[in-house]
Formats: sequence, C-alpha cells, structure tokens
Amino acid sequence: MANDNERVLNLEKGVNFRELGGYQTTDGKSVKYHKVLRSAGLADLTDNDLQTLKDYGLKIDVDFRSKQEIDKKPDRRPEGVRYVWAPVFEEDETKSSEVQSDGYIPEIDGDPTDGYAHMIDVYRDIITKDSSKAAYRKFFTQLLLNKNDNEVLIFHCSAGKDRTGMGAVFFLTALGVPFETIKEDYLLTNIANKEFVDDLLGLLDSKGYKDPDVINSVRDLMTVHYNYLATAMKTIDKTYGNINNYIKNELKISSSEIESLKKIYLE
Repeated sequence: MANDNERVLNLEKGVNFRELGGYQTTDGKSVKYHKVLRSAGLADLTDNDLQTLKDYGLKIDVDFRSKQEIDKKPDRRPEGVRYVWAPVFEEDETKSSEVQSDGYIPEIDGDPTDGYAHMIDVYRDIITKDSSKAAYRKFFTQLLLNKNDNEVLIFHCSAGKDRTGMGAVFFLTALGVPFETIKEDYLLTNIANKEFVDDLLGLLDSKGYKDPDVINSVRDLMTVHYNYLATAMKTIDKTYGNINNYIKNELKISSSEIESLKKIYLE
C-alpha cells in the first residue's frame, strides 16, 4: 500500500488532494490507482495544478458543497472535465468555508468555542439528512459511470475532510475495504492538512485571537477526530442496522451496482 507521502498529490495550491488507490480489500484485491481522488476545494488551483490534474486523467468533478460556497469560490478544473453538483447540505454546516475566508471565527449558537460539539452534530446530520443521502447517491451514480481505465473522478467539499471524508467511507466500504483501513484514510486528513491548518491558526494569532478555547475550537472545526467518524458509525448502527444496510437502503445502491463498482475499481 502507498505510504502517506505517495498518497498526497503534490500540487502548488491544492490542499488535501489524495489518491484512494492501493487500499486492500478483505478478499485480497486492491483499489486501482488513477481512478478516484478526494480533496478540498479546487478554487485556488494554479494553471500548473490544472495541467497536473489533466495529465493525471481527471474527467469527473463531484462537488459536495452548498450553492453559497460555490458562488464564493467556484471550482477551477481542466478543460473537458464534467462537473457534477451534489450538495450534502443546503448551507455549509461544517463551517469550513467560513473559517477559510480570511480567518473568520464562526460563532456556533453564539459561542466561538464550541467547535468539537458542533462537529459531532454535523456528523449525525451527514448520516440522517435527506439532502445528504441524495448527494451520496448521486456520487455513486457518477462512480458507476467512471468505467474507462485511467480516467479519474475527484470528489470534494471545502476542506476535504467531513462531507468528503464520509464519501470516502461509503465508497471504500462498498468495495470491501476493512474499517481499520478506512479509519486510517479518514485520519490522514490531519497529516495532509497540517500545514494549511497551522497557517490558518497563525493568521488568527496575527489578528489578535489569543483565547486558547477559541483557537482549539477552530482547530476542531478544521481537523478530524476519530470521534466524529465514530459518531457517524454509531448513528448508522443505531438507526439503520449497519453501514452495508445504510448503503443499500438509504443510498439506494443495489447489490448489482456494488458488483459493478468492484469491477471498475478493484484489481
């Protein structure tokens, strides 16, 4: 399996761009390389970055963001890439896009220090909201259309960690990748995003934000915790039985579609 450095794409202005190839399934197969990428936003990509993605084979861009996020920072993508809008939330419940806007400190119910508890609620909503289920169904529809070898689909949100993180969980689960591996991929965000988050916290410090509770709240909003993922999984188990039932019954992915996904993405 690829190490973390090989998995993270080296782009000039791309944050948290990661290859999902190389992960092993429980039956000994592995996810193909140059088929699926996950990332943060595409708005700040340079021309060189666009060329890199074009050379990589990018053909489909699935955007999980809200209309407000897209209006503020529309994707840059190579010519010929098909754009698919699949909003998980009507508004960015994760607050990632607000924090990324020049170091804005979002208040959550009037409290700027409640980032962790807010993110726990976000992960329950990712699982239970109808808009979310429709978005991930649309995501799987696009995955099923990505049949040609060396043609790549990218899926993303603003920070590439929550809406995107759960998209990766559903996709890798459907392929038969074990949960321990999926958890490692989820937590890899904290390595891939470290420089970006450190720079953001430095910006806040330069603006005079010194309260450690506020800084920790922003860190909780801009990183991932295992407890966020665990909250999603517990919500799934409690309400829907297990994640395979959820993928089948809530995301409406049939057994034959799962077999098709395995044919497209495994080797």
